[in-house]
Amino acid sequence: MDFATILGLTSGFALLGLAILIGGAPGAFFDAPSLLIVFGGTFAVTAMSFSIKEIMRVPKVALQALFQSANDPSTAASQMIELAELARDQGPLALQNIQPRLVHLPFLSHGVAMVIDGSKSDEIERVMNRKVSAMSNRHDKATGVLRKAAEVSPAMGLIGTLVGLVQMLGQLDDPTTIGPSMAVALLTTFYGAVLSNMVFSPLASKLERNSDEEMLLNNIYVTGVTSIGRQENPRRLEMLVNTLLSPTDRVQHFD
Repeated sequence: MDFATILGLTSGFALLGLAILIGGAPGAFFDAPSLLIVFGGTFAVTAMSFSIKEIMRVPKVALQALFQSANDPSTAASQMIELAELARDQGPLALQNIQPRLVHLPFLSHGVAMVIDGSKSDEIERVMNRKVSAMSNRHDKATGVLRKAAEVSPAMGLIGTLVGLVQMLGQLDDPTTIGPSMAVALLTTFYGAVLSNMVFSPLASKLERNSDEEMLLNNIYVTGVTSIGRQENPRRLEMLVNTLLSPTDRVQHFD
């Protein structure tokens, strides 16, 4: 579980709710027409820019921002070097005993399975790189949906504000309509700003960060599995994976 994301979301909305409660009128911050304009309008306009399939995939990807199981890059690099040592000492078929332990890492497990099956290293690298590219494309689409929603929600809030002002100015002769019209005018802007700055934009940034981390891990796995398939010296693999890691994360397995 990514506690930073959960802490940020919960503390942000908790502080907002506390400020509303201290004001003494929490009911004044609920308005059905305003919710309809912002939430419904944001979904409708975002749906116009993407396919339904892409939009329906966003909740699943967004949950990964809360419950991510990404491996540590240094740990992944050390793991690949250990697998390379085992394959070099006992042969690629020795990885059959290790593969069941990789069930939680389907990308790596698939690459190891190709090595066990005797696939050529060039084919392994080509297949795994295609999977990396497809995975990155899916993440980019999900991030794009959230970025678009973050862009649209304040605009829908502004539209709601204009609707409320038009209603108010058109009925100035009836004082009872001024309050509800002003509520629509102000609350739509409020809802749009909250959705954009406290939900959509932070989640999009988190997904981009997680995608970058996953790309790094997958590149480490591709480099490691390809090296194992070529039966290269594990010391060379250590050198290769260290070129992918930051100086603070580099491994020294043989030192």
